[in-house]
Amino acid sequence: MEYTDATWRREMLLLFFVLFVSSVFGQVSYSIPEEMEKGSLVCNLAQDLDLDVKRLKSGKARIHSGDSIEYVELNRERGVLLIKERIDRETLCGETTPCALHLQMLVENPIEMFRITVEIADINDNAPIFVSSKKRFEISESAIIGSKFVLEKAMDADIGTNDLQGYSLSPENNFALKLENQADGSKKVEMVLQKPLDREHQEQISLLLTAVDGGQPRMTGTMQITVNVLDANDNAPVFTKTVYKAKINENAPRGTSVTTVNATDRDKGINGEITYTISNTVRRINELFQINRRSGEVILIGEIDYEKTKLFQIDIEATDSGGLSDSSKILIDIIDVNDNSPQLKILSQSHSILEDSPENTVIAMLSVNDPDSERNGEVKCEMNDEIPFKIQNTMNGFYSLVTETALDREATSQYNITVSCSDEGVPSLSSSVTLTLQISDVNDNAPVFERSSYEAYIVENNTPGLSIFTVKARDADWNQNARVSYILEDSSVNGVPVSSYVSVSADSGVIHAVRSFDYEQIKDFHFRVRAQDGGSPPLSSNVSVKIVIQDQNDNPPQVLYPVQTGGSLVAEMVPRSADVGYLVTKVVAVDVDSGQNAWLSYKLQKATDRALFEVGSQNGEIRSIRQVSDKDAVKQRLTVIVEDNGQPSRSATVIVNVVVADSFPEVLSEFTDFPHDKEYNDNLTFYLVLALAVVSFLFITSLVVIISVKIYRWRQSRILYHSSLPVIPYYPPRYSDTLGTGTLPHVYNYEVCRTTDSRKSDCKFGRAASQNVLIMDPSSTGTMQRIQSEKSILDEPDSPLEVRNLHFLYLSIFHFHSFTTARRGRGDSFCSTDVPGGTMRRQVLLSFSVLSFCSALGQISYSIPEEMTKGSFIGNIAQDLGLDVKRLNAGKARIHTGDSTSYIQLNREKGLLIVKERIDREVLCGQATPCALHFQIALENPIEIFPLTVEITDINDNAPVFEKEERRFEISESAVIGSKFMLEKAIDPDIALNGLQSYTLKPSDHFALKLQSQSDGSKKVEMVLQKPLDREKEEFASLLLTAVDGGEPQRSGTMQIHVTVLDVNDNAPVFTQNIYNANVNENSPTGTIITKVSASDADKGSHGEVSYVIGSSSGGISKLFRITEDGHLMLNGPIDYEKAKKYEIDVEAIDRGGLSDSTKVVIDVGDINDNSPVINMISSLNSVGEESHVNTVIAVMSVNDPDSEENGKVRCIINRNLPFIITPTSRNFYSILTDSDLDRERSSEYNITVSCSDEGVPSLSSSVTLTLQISDVNDNAPVFERSSYEAYIVENNTPGLSIFTVKARDADWNQNARVSYILEDSSVNGVPVSSYVSVSADSGVIHAVRSFDYEQIKDFLFRVRAQDGGSPPLSSNVSVKIVIQDQNDNPPQVLYPVQTGGSLVAEMVPRSADVGYLVTKVVAVDVDSGQNAWLSYKLQKATDRALFEVGSQNGEIRSIRQVSDKDAVKQRLTVIVEDNGQPSRSATVIVNVVVADSFPEVLSEFTDFPHDKEYNDNLTFYLVLALAVVSFLFITSLVVIISVKIYRWRQSRILYHSSLPVIPYYPPRYSDTLGTGTLPHVYNYEVCRTTDSRKSDCKFGRAASQNVLIMDPSSTGTMQRIQSEKSILDEPDSPLEVRTIVYHTCSSLLVL
Repeated sequence: MEYTDATWRREMLLLFFVLFVSSVFGQVSYSIPEEMEKGSLVCNLAQDLDLDVKRLKSGKARIHSGDSIEYVELNRERGVLLIKERIDRETLCGETTPCALHLQMLVENPIEMFRITVEIADINDNAPIFVSSKKRFEISESAIIGSKFVLEKAMDADIGTNDLQGYSLSPENNFALKLENQADGSKKVEMVLQKPLDREHQEQISLLLTAVDGGQPRMTGTMQITVNVLDANDNAPVFTKTVYKAKINENAPRGTSVTTVNATDRDKGINGEITYTISNTVRRINELFQINRRSGEVILIGEIDYEKTKLFQIDIEATDSGGLSDSSKILIDIIDVNDNSPQLKILSQSHSILEDSPENTVIAMLSVNDPDSERNGEVKCEMNDEIPFKIQNTMNGFYSLVTETALDREATSQYNITVSCSDEGVPSLSSSVTLTLQISDVNDNAPVFERSSYEAYIVENNTPGLSIFTVKARDADWNQNARVSYILEDSSVNGVPVSSYVSVSADSGVIHAVRSFDYEQIKDFHFRVRAQDGGSPPLSSNVSVKIVIQDQNDNPPQVLYPVQTGGSLVAEMVPRSADVGYLVTKVVAVDVDSGQNAWLSYKLQKATDRALFEVGSQNGEIRSIRQVSDKDAVKQRLTVIVEDNGQPSRSATVIVNVVVADSFPEVLSEFTDFPHDKEYNDNLTFYLVLALAVVSFLFITSLVVIISVKIYRWRQSRILYHSSLPVIPYYPPRYSDTLGTGTLPHVYNYEVCRTTDSRKSDCKFGRAASQNVLIMDPSSTGTMQRIQSEKSILDEPDSPLEVRNLHFLYLSIFHFHSFTTARRGRGDSFCSTDVPGGTMRRQVLLSFSVLSFCSALGQISYSIPEEMTKGSFIGNIAQDLGLDVKRLNAGKARIHTGDSTSYIQLNREKGLLIVKERIDREVLCGQATPCALHFQIALENPIEIFPLTVEITDINDNAPVFEKEERRFEISESAVIGSKFMLEKAIDPDIALNGLQSYTLKPSDHFALKLQSQSDGSKKVEMVLQKPLDREKEEFASLLLTAVDGGEPQRSGTMQIHVTVLDVNDNAPVFTQNIYNANVNENSPTGTIITKVSASDADKGSHGEVSYVIGSSSGGISKLFRITEDGHLMLNGPIDYEKAKKYEIDVEAIDRGGLSDSTKVVIDVGDINDNSPVINMISSLNSVGEESHVNTVIAVMSVNDPDSEENGKVRCIINRNLPFIITPTSRNFYSILTDSDLDRERSSEYNITVSCSDEGVPSLSSSVTLTLQISDVNDNAPVFERSSYEAYIVENNTPGLSIFTVKARDADWNQNARVSYILEDSSVNGVPVSSYVSVSADSGVIHAVRSFDYEQIKDFLFRVRAQDGGSPPLSSNVSVKIVIQDQNDNPPQVLYPVQTGGSLVAEMVPRSADVGYLVTKVVAVDVDSGQNAWLSYKLQKATDRALFEVGSQNGEIRSIRQVSDKDAVKQRLTVIVEDNGQPSRSATVIVNVVVADSFPEVLSEFTDFPHDKEYNDNLTFYLVLALAVVSFLFITSLVVIISVKIYRWRQSRILYHSSLPVIPYYPPRYSDTLGTGTLPHVYNYEVCRTTDSRKSDCKFGRAASQNVLIMDPSSTGTMQRIQSEKSILDEPDSPLEVRTIVYHTCSSLLVL
């Protein structure tokens, strides 16, 4: 607001006065109005404080306002206070009174402070303001007169009479204004309804609320109020159509929009909001369709299928929020699409057919069905091409497959017949089924070998029993007709039967070698093999086989010349005049093998001189390769190796002795002392020792074994033979035991080729008699029959032969027993159902009727009621179809129902149809009529199909059912008469009269029932209001809806209906208190609950729900506080006692209808000690001289604590042991003074920390630190760190090297403490000291001017002065001593012995010298000093280190042992002399020593010593002798043992052919094993078969390990079996340890 000069002067005269002036430092107070212009005069401060303007200038007077804005400024030129910034009292102080500025004026030199207070007076510069310029109310037209609505209060920033005074409201047609004074002086403003509202007359009302203050001129503020009249729910929704129609394709995707329904409601707001729902009680409808509750769009959410349902009826209900509703119907037609492929079902089929079957033979019967309609369901079937079959349509939906041409199994043994059926839809869909048909075989093809002839190769020396190769013949027939057996035809090779050369496996065609072939005896041979099938009669063919024997390198080369004998060693003689290439001799060798095995090559393996002779690799010629010289040895020994080209190669070695001589006498003279080299003798000795050891070992081992066997047999004989009667154990030569304790009386013969390792492994068998089994017919004795099966017995999956650890004979019998039992017991079991009588018969007589009888293939229809019991009679199908019961059994008649449940059963024994499962018509057909079962009866041989139909009739077995047992409605009491409410329809699964007929509703006081027939025959059920509702009279109503059907007996279902009458909004909320008081501490956390307000509303439901809001107010109340829905007032932001000590909050309670009430919450804020004292440094000094006086002012500060009472009381201190004190000068002001004299040298700087703490709990404190510098005076001279210095330097230093540093310190500061170093004049040995060292003036570093030599000068002294930079300067000096240190720079010098180039012998040692004999002494010196001159002596090198040593300290060379004759005469010693410096230096001296008594002796000692060579020929002689003796003994033992064995064998043969009477009785447990076999011997094995045994041939080992025949000592001529878990042969003391059991008795193997 602007002011004129006159007005301002008048106000200043009225308002301006000085309140008081105090004398502490000076204090004045002033009062001015707000909004004064910048530069306006406040007061003449110099005059009021009685200060001169010059004092203000010299003292640099200034205004201190703390941290607040500087609203006033001091004009030091005039001494007046002026306005610096515009002052707004409302911004500065708000509601606080009085409002004042508290300032301080500071004057320095000396420091003085004056307090100034300027009070700010209010003017009317603010109009009343509403926080919101607009206010909107929504009030129901049912609101009662007297309803109150709280209005927002206006805010006026002015105070006193300038503040808000009153309100006015216009117009006042419906509402009046009510003001209520409150405790804080404000007014509560409410708008009261005084005339009923009518929405139909006026839907919106506009009002203007005006607020007026009391200032001059008067100011106002306005707020626009808009009242929207809410409608009451008095109109129900209405659909635009009663029936909606739509179409949709089946299989439409989910989310497809079907249609959209629409309903309107004349009400507005929430009463006019319509919700759409599907009211169908059928669950399937809700699973397929969904309606948008807001838009009414019906969406497909499931999968629809035309084949299941062709039409859907959906009941739609539209409901508003008040419970009023309307209903409509949607009819949805489903459009069929071709989505079903034809369904093919095989009713009957043949899996195999003979290849000679006639044409038109029926193979299979099929049914084809397509659920689609019209052309989509028309089906056409066809078959795959180029097969001898065709398909025929026998009747509607049935097809038959028949043969079209003759069949040939050899051309095609199996047909995969694919039947494809497609419909006529677009696009066309198809299905297919594949039938597999086997063509049975006739034996019309003989076996055919894969080749016209065979030729095979086998390497000689093969193992007997070796598989050579396999012949293979194939038979185009199948199974038994194609089973090929191979037979070796009789023939001879070189007069010997071919069976003694080879054998053929009957099953596999594998040809084995019976003997070991020798290429040198036979090269090849021919024979024929016949292949015969298993047909009847059998067909056969044969093939020629040629076996070619291949040579093997089994013969080494044989040297023919030179002949190797034990005679003369000299074989050939070469004259010394022989030229190069001279033919010495030729090695001739042959190899009886053929081919490359006989190709020979010659190599020179070893020779006395390899450079003299060579051997021709192809011809074996030995020739000279150089000229013979005189230096060549006379005797030459050549070792030639002859090697063939086989794999592996074989070789022979020949030794050729050659003599280089011109005459034979010369040869004889040379051969008398033929030398043997050491290597040869050593090898001879080694092999002699090895041979002697091996022969000895074999000999001793043989003796031990023979003795052990003898002892063992002697013990067994003691055990076995206790009877004195002679027993001749006769074993038939061609029979083997097959019965014993076994279980099979059958024998399977194998010819066996045993190897030496057979006993090391158990028997393993394969494919033994797998295709052809001979068994004993139990009905007769001694006869045998053949069982031929299509599949090997061993191949049966359940064969009992799949047992691994039982005796094979036992298993074979068990398998045969199981097999024959299965064959004999194979058959079909039949079950029959008795036809019940009694009640069921009566029901059948009542309901059974034959509907139709067709004669195409025969078709019959029956009708029966649902729910018949199991086994009930339906009809005599055999009689009705004209079929014999035998035909039903022979044709394996059966019922085919497809994939559906089988409800009907056929009794083939009686030809009756009976009920198999309980039939529920509602489950089977639902609402479809008529309900029937369609199935077929299929017969085979020939294939026939009879379709049947059984109709199921309905009985009243279901009562009407509501999906929900109860239904609830909420209806407003303002609902109008005629309002309709849709009810749920009941569901009755029965049909016709048994279905739902009518509904009833009780009681009918307020509601009536309305039924409306629909196009589908159902009834739409609605409940209509016929009498107004009154909630105050009756709040709840219960009704019962009953649904009744028309069956006998009549059935019904009920649903309970609960109606809740909703209240209208006719009561406003009411607070329990007008004012709520609460307390809260400042800085409480957000979310703190302050208090709880509560208001109640007499209404119910949504109208009785009260919500709380904070009314509009200033000061940021909404940011600091919030209120919850349940009335809890909570802290929403930080509150500060220092900003506001109390809060008044208007709280409003509003219901859903817009009615409201208000109350006030008064909150007192409690102060806590949350503010630390605030220290403000007003004035301070940065430095002070150390000569300053006591009580000199250092700084002035103000301390303030915004807290109240004890929390705001402050006490200040400074840190201890400082020459300063702090004293309070006035309220909140303190001064810091000096307390004693200052000394910069003791402390040049002070950090003064002022700590101020309040008296709150807990106490809070603040601190501030002042840094004060103390000015210096030059009163201290420099002081060296030491009283004197001594330094060391190594000689030979570099000139300019830094030796060390002298250091002096000055306690003064800056220039006074700057130290300079000066070298005082002096001399060393007459030379100025400056020529030796120099001193750095700044750093005090002493440098060497020259390089020192320890051998010339050892040390010297000088003085250094230190001087500061003060005025006048102060100084001090110090003595310095430099010591020169020696360096190892001189090596040792050897004085003796003197090293010259003269004689090598310096010293002589007699051979008689004792230990410690002094040979000489090495003398050396070193010019260095100390440890650098310490010398040590070491013997670096010596001819014999064990003879002499050198003293490490004295250099004396002495002997360390007695001199011997073996010691070398000449000894050379190298001695190193080394000092102890770092690094060390050394010198070397060589001392020559001669071990001799005289000089001539020295000369005689320089000759070589001979070495003797000894060779002991006696060793070789004795080794050969020992080897010969032991070998003779060993060979003699072998000859004796073999002779004894041959003798005993001959004795056993004589015993076997004894003439003693023998009863030729062949026991039944023996079988002939000789027959047509090729081996005269039999080996018996008891075998454990596995399921895979037939896959491999026989392998043998540990013969008779589990079953051994022994002689029973208690009787004569009988035999028994010993069974044991462990082999008898494995027992250590078993008497049966015989290696070959019945070796001469049998030659074939018992196997199955």
